[in-house]
Amino acid sequence: MYTTDQYEGMLAETITVQGHNGDVVNAYLAKPLGAGPFPGMVLIHHAPGWDEFYRETARRFAHHGYITISPNLYQRNGHGDPVEIAGKVRESGGISDDQALGDVEASMQYLRSLPNLNGKVGVFGTCSGGRLTFLTACRVNGFDAAIDCWGGRVVASGDELTPNQPVAPIDYTADLTCPLLGLFGNEDASPTAEQVNQHEEVLKQHGKNYEFHRYDGAGHGFFYYDRAMYRQEQAVDGWNKVYAFLEKTLS
Repeated sequence: MYTTDQYEGMLAETITVQGHNGDVVNAYLAKPLGAGPFPGMVLIHHAPGWDEFYRETARRFAHHGYITISPNLYQRNGHGDPVEIAGKVRESGGISDDQALGDVEASMQYLRSLPNLNGKVGVFGTCSGGRLTFLTACRVNGFDAAIDCWGGRVVASGDELTPNQPVAPIDYTADLTCPLLGLFGNEDASPTAEQVNQHEEVLKQHGKNYEFHRYDGAGHGFFYYDRAMYRQEQAVDGWNKVYAFLEKTLS
């Protein structure tokens, strides 16, 4: 809860981290000012790229008291307009899961190097970033919470698997190492409601700590206020679910 006499301050800037294979990649860092200690968040951007939405979302988390970093997973495909760079990534078959997870792990390790971290770090992603969030929580040690927002192709088979993304994330469910929050629109086509059901069933089979929330009247990307897919009521409730989950897992 906010009070009128509380101090607020934030620093936000572009930094670099040493990512997969030692490659230097840009990352956007937003952190609350003060001694802390503060929990940390790594944000995994969506398929439209390392764009303004993810800078704003980093500042949003920092505003709520989280040291937040979002690496540019598409940097190796060049610099320019995020949408154009994302197009190049799609044309090249997408980035590899190993490369993405290397950059995400490096970002997490950067947060863990900071003296005012409280020792806990979460990971958050939407769309393809939601898929990578779940994959990260299964394959990378060191995360304390994961938030998958409508991650498509967590359940995948056949021609949905590629050399860069050779294994469906759902197949790693047994290795999930932290609590998971999932937010989904019931009108989404990727993932479909049935795919979310499949994912939930496998989580139950393995006895994982998770909570899924599904929204009627919402499809893919219902947080994206600048697009027709935005759903105000569902988005506000979804953000409240995010903050409540992180309060339980990272504070």
